[in-house]
Amino acid sequence: MIRLLAFALLAGSIHAQAYRFGRVWDGEKLLTNAVIVVEKDRIKSVGARDGDAIDLTRYTAVPGMIDVHTHLTYVLEANRLTQAGRGAAAVYLSQDNAKKTLESGVTTVRNLGASDYADIAMRDLINAGLMTGPRMFVSGYGLFITRGGRGGGPGTADGVAEVLKVVRQQVGAGADVIKMYGSTGSGQDVSGDQTFIYEEMKAAVDAAHALGKRIAIHAYGPAGARDAVRAGADSVEHAADMDDETIALMARKKIFYVPTIDHNRYYVDNAQMLRYPEGATGPLNDFIARNLETAKKAFRAGVRFAMGSDAVYTMFGENTRELGWFVKAGMTPEQALKTATVDAAQLLGVDDKLGRLKPGYLADIAAIDGNPLENIDVAIQKVRWVMKAGAVVVDKTKQ
Repeated sequence: MIRLLAFALLAGSIHAQAYRFGRVWDGEKLLTNAVIVVEKDRIKSVGARDGDAIDLTRYTAVPGMIDVHTHLTYVLEANRLTQAGRGAAAVYLSQDNAKKTLESGVTTVRNLGASDYADIAMRDLINAGLMTGPRMFVSGYGLFITRGGRGGGPGTADGVAEVLKVVRQQVGAGADVIKMYGSTGSGQDVSGDQTFIYEEMKAAVDAAHALGKRIAIHAYGPAGARDAVRAGADSVEHAADMDDETIALMARKKIFYVPTIDHNRYYVDNAQMLRYPEGATGPLNDFIARNLETAKKAFRAGVRFAMGSDAVYTMFGENTRELGWFVKAGMTPEQALKTATVDAAQLLGVDDKLGRLKPGYLADIAAIDGNPLENIDVAIQKVRWVMKAGAVVVDKTKQ
């Protein structure tokens, strides 16, 4: 019996590996010269420990970060293909987006909108170990109204009955979360005109919640954001110019704000590549300023934030630049980091296993060269090593 017990203990220890960091920020507190022991895909322990450990003392360990607004399957090359081939091609071509996302220290994403259910396929390939990429929570098709000749596709929903149907179709197809486009606005378009009316938003929220799913509502302008908040969305995306009443209601209802300020910076920087017409960057820069001011007001009012990049095309790898805008909005570096870890995990409903470096949590770890609690820029620019579910997926420690 003793020999059998000893063998069992030895077999269990084979899967355990210790990593020593100069600093460990576990989501709440900062530890120095701490060791994280990983067993299979989970964290076994965090703290002081003697004995052998892989030396990562140059780095600060933080929880693998979470980007709650991406479009991993948006690739420019797929746009050159015929419509029939785009879905499969997008999954194949998105592998580079997935790799760059991991390199930014992001180990989990919420993907909000994809054609041909490419995001569901990509999620399943990653989960099966057939593709390397972040853990994905996906929405399938986002809900649109018929507008300006656009409509008739799988996400189109005009009226309450169609909204209920399309929400159920996305869940039936395997979506983890529902996405609803509550206003215009995308790319160079910063118009923000409300699309779905309140009754339709409320129907979508209720249908998603009845099926155990959360819902994100896209709203560039204040009217769509107001009705999204009234309807009880779990998060409101973008949303510049929200009035004080909407912000106060958002805080009371504990609805998350995902302002995605940096994605318009990306459009400005890449206007030529994206073939935007002359003059397009002016409205984009104006929207950035208004978006930042709204974020400042919302933060002061106690609204909960989650980090979302709205990364598309070649923006992957820049996923965490939003954290810099959050510091500009008044957050400390630690508060900004929480939007990409503790708070983002709450929004996804996985705060019992992601967003912290705690025993029993999934072993998602990003190692940063520097102290992100003092300077948020190192979290954005100096991720050197990444572990996802116990497997090292990025190692730039020798560079």
